[in-house]
Amino acid sequence: MLVLRLLNVVAPAYFLCISLVTFVLQIFLFIPSMFRDPSTTPLFSPALLHGALFLFLSANALGNYVLVIQSSPEDLGKGLNLGEGAEVVADWLDGSRSPGSALPSTHFCRLCARVTQRHDHHCFFTGNCIGSRNMRNFIMFCLYTSLACLDSLVAGMAYISAALSMSFASPLAFLTLLPHSISQFFSGALLSSEMFVILMLYLWLGIGLACAGFCCHQMLLILRGQTRYQVRKGMVVRARPWRENLQEVFGKRWLLGLLIPVLNVGGDYRRQKEK
Repeated sequence: MLVLRLLNVVAPAYFLCISLVTFVLQIFLFIPSMFRDPSTTPLFSPALLHGALFLFLSANALGNYVLVIQSSPEDLGKGLNLGEGAEVVADWLDGSRSPGSALPSTHFCRLCARVTQRHDHHCFFTGNCIGSRNMRNFIMFCLYTSLACLDSLVAGMAYISAALSMSFASPLAFLTLLPHSISQFFSGALLSSEMFVILMLYLWLGIGLACAGFCCHQMLLILRGQTRYQVRKGMVVRARPWRENLQEVFGKRWLLGLLIPVLNVGGDYRRQKEK
């Protein structure tokens, strides 16, 4: 439990540090290097278009990140006097000790010390549980983080291509970039700033693929009307049309929530305490 609590603090700090480094590289290195191209017009230069796109993706990623934390799942056990038997009552609520006593779709998170409705999982990067209230913001956070990483990856590859006079036309060029760069760095042929950007390229690729995969997995569960906790516990859920499952999470005005980070746009969240 101590390791999990430590991870609950380190993971958000890690994400914020990566976000800060990415922002600094984009604003002070990648975008200024695009202004050096004399063939582009000032109004529709790639630097301005890329800068606007990056700010849009970053604002949505960080905005939904804040909303995931702000809209924490409601604690169903808040009105219970758990006292010294908190773990016993929590096990009763989520059915860990008595399978027949569990409240449907509830789970007690020992890190957050709360009983949540339609619990999906505990996200260490937000330090918060993901449930019915913040599921949409969490999916938008994963989506825009993936897109922001892809945007940074493309901009970083363009910068390295110009700085090292190399081409990424061949897929092997990217796969062999890191080992060649390490050997050149220790031989003194590669600047430390360029080596740092190359390391960030692989970090952006890893984070982007992970967030994209997680987003697709969550969307598949939503279409089925399930949560990760229900799948892990083998719980049977009532079959419903996939449109209803999507509307329950994203609401009727889903397009507004797709463009800007807002809280529970037209969502019909089922917060009743089932008995």
